Amino acid sequence: MSAWLAVAAGTLGSFMATLDISIVNAALPTIQGEIGASGTEGTWISTAYLVSEIVIIPLSGWLERVFGLRTFLMIAAILFTIFSVVCGLSTNLDMMIVGRVGQGFTGGAMIPTAMTIIATRLPPQQQPIGTSLFAATAILGPVLGPIIGGWITENYSWHYAFFLNVPVCAGLITLLLNGLPAGTLRLHELARADWLGIAGLAIGLGGLTVVLEEGQRELWFESTLILQLTALSAVGFLLLIAGQLLAERPVIKLSLLFDRQFGSVFVMGLVLGMVLYGTSYVIPQFLANAAGYNALQSGSVVFISGIPSLLMMPFVPILFKRLDVRLAVGFGFMMMALSCWTDTTLTIDSRGGAFTDSQLLRGVGQIMVMLFLNQSAISAVSPRDAGDASGLFNAARNLGGSVGLALIATVQDKRQYFHEQTLATSVQANGVLTQERMQQMQAGFGGAGDPVAGAIRQLYGQIQQQALVMSFNDLFVALTIGILAAMPLILFLRPLPKAVNSAAVH
Repeated sequence: MSAWLAVAAGTLGSFMATLDISIVNAALPTIQGEIGASGTEGTWISTAYLVSEIVIIPLSGWLERVFGLRTFLMIAAILFTIFSVVCGLSTNLDMMIVGRVGQGFTGGAMIPTAMTIIATRLPPQQQPIGTSLFAATAILGPVLGPIIGGWITENYSWHYAFFLNVPVCAGLITLLLNGLPAGTLRLHELARADWLGIAGLAIGLGGLTVVLEEGQRELWFESTLILQLTALSAVGFLLLIAGQLLAERPVIKLSLLFDRQFGSVFVMGLVLGMVLYGTSYVIPQFLANAAGYNALQSGSVVFISGIPSLLMMPFVPILFKRLDVRLAVGFGFMMMALSCWTDTTLTIDSRGGAFTDSQLLRGVGQIMVMLFLNQSAISAVSPRDAGDASGLFNAARNLGGSVGLALIATVQDKRQYFHEQTLATSVQANGVLTQERMQQMQAGFGGAGDPVAGAIRQLYGQIQQQALVMSFNDLFVALTIGILAAMPLILFLRPLPKAVNSAAVH
């Protein structure tokens, strides 16, 4: 019983951490207005959390060795609660960013440790159930975030999106106290830690994430800030490499990436993150711009992809026993590719119902890929290295989300401009159809103002709207191609152990 209490604690902590990535997105415009932040400044409310989380995830294995699993998670949960309250009480941008950075560091620590608990506390035959719970939280967090955040903002106040974490963390701490034994402090590990690697990991991943998040808004390398952050990130990765060569025990074992199976899992994890976080961003953006949906309505559409995760959980042990990992991951990627291809025919009249089929397909694909890649990441390495493998795989998924969002912003901007120019040049001022359309629009103004100028503005607005929809179709084409490009990597996967045993993580 205590083992399952520990698993419940781990999955609850992981769910809370992934949920808080996106829960504020729905309330972001309201938060910006109340704390006096501009649109550009407000994006740091999301970016600060993501940067901190990506930095801490690979470090969690080392921190767990130093403090022990239960103590480490207790510290993370308590601090996460405190920082959540700081966010909820924020009255200015600086206070909010401090809270979000703290949330990211402490919440990110709880994501890979969920797999540690599953691998060390459950017998092999029960581990597939624990793995399915973890995979479901990793997928449901990003898709539930917008709908929960939207509902709270619409019915109460954005402050409660943060205060919600207080009772959840209280329950998490109770589960930890009853489900995990007290560990041993190994503070001597601090003296011989790979401080070069730790500093390099924080600087390198932190700088890279900010570059990806802010690059499009800052016009990439036309910006001095982006150039400086890129150089800083490069220095960070050089320090990380130095730590790999000089430290007795590097903070994280990057040599695992050269293993054929684990390297393939890492790259596929990047693609999974791109699709998971990319579609959770693109669909609400389309519905807000083309259909006028509010945050709660858009969140309801995004949530559809989480339904297959809930329905498939009881069948996970059977899937692990009966399905070859290569067939399972290949099937999952095919479903994801098909779902994205289904969304390449959007029109100006498309509404939320247009995404129902694709979201269900996407949900099936994502849970299959997540389940089997999680298991492959652990089984690809020795028990001694499984903690590093878990940290790297989870970091890959989040980093993939950052890369995906950066690419989406760039591709959409360029493709929308391209389509605007193409449509504008195809409109012939003296053409019969154009003249008829202009006359209809002028008549609609009823003599108010300058009907010709009004009709021209209206026509240009229609061109912009059509170009925007076409750019969204292009984004889904790009996601489809990205998924298909990663599929050959499934050939490097090896069958899972017969017992489906997640090697002991530490």
